Amino acid sequence: MNKKRCTAIVLAAGRGSRMGSGVAKQYLLLQGRPLIWYALHAVEESSVIDDCILVTGAEDISYVKEEIVARYGFGKVTAVVAGGKERYDSVYHALRALADGKTEQGDVCAANRDGYIFIQDGARPFLTEEILKRCYEAVRRDHACVAGMPVKDTIKVVDESGFAKETPDRNFMWQVQTPQVFDAPLILSAYEKLMQEKERLLREGVSVTDDAMVVETFTDCRVRLVEGDYRNIKVTTPEDMAVAEAFLKDAGKGN
Repeated sequence: MNKKRCTAIVLAAGRGSRMGSGVAKQYLLLQGRPLIWYALHAVEESSVIDDCILVTGAEDISYVKEEIVARYGFGKVTAVVAGGKERYDSVYHALRALADGKTEQGDVCAANRDGYIFIQDGARPFLTEEILKRCYEAVRRDHACVAGMPVKDTIKVVDESGFAKETPDRNFMWQVQTPQVFDAPLILSAYEKLMQEKERLLREGVSVTDDAMVVETFTDCRVRLVEGDYRNIKVTTPEDMAVAEAFLKDAGKGN
């Protein structure tokens, strides 16, 4: 069986307000390299991923092309796409580029209309080849999957006043990570429907927090949970940066 084309969408358009830095978190240095380098390096070295769309702020496109993509030789990055106001807007911009074979800025990119799409947070520096391979095998079988890990702590559901009202069985609770991986036609169709319905969802107070939720909401495809890694953290706060530094030193990846 021939391998279908696998494209990574790496998201790096957020400003990282919780980091408390004047620099967007994806450009903060982690062991001497920009945080975004680590996800892009995993993609670049992967035997699973064929090409990559990098999503960043519109004002950062030139900088990213020169100081990240060209400087570090990320040859799999076929286009840098301007993100949107929300995460789902950024994903949609990348999906449209993959469907059209060109970005809104007019740059040509490698189209992927019938392969697999791997959506990855650029602020997760510990993406591994093992995670990518597990997700690839799962998406081939089930059409939609997300990396994650079973929660370690008890989870409480609270009411509007902050009082506990429910304690779900943690044996069925997973902490969702990325990549989130889908058949290309499935995820594009789901996002097209989201774009048509997003004003209604906003009025109803529905918050779209990940790509799996889009598929769950707008298609009848079930989403498989695939083992990620407890180290596959998202760097959001200064404390997360300290943890990431420790992980890198422990793994012997620091310079």
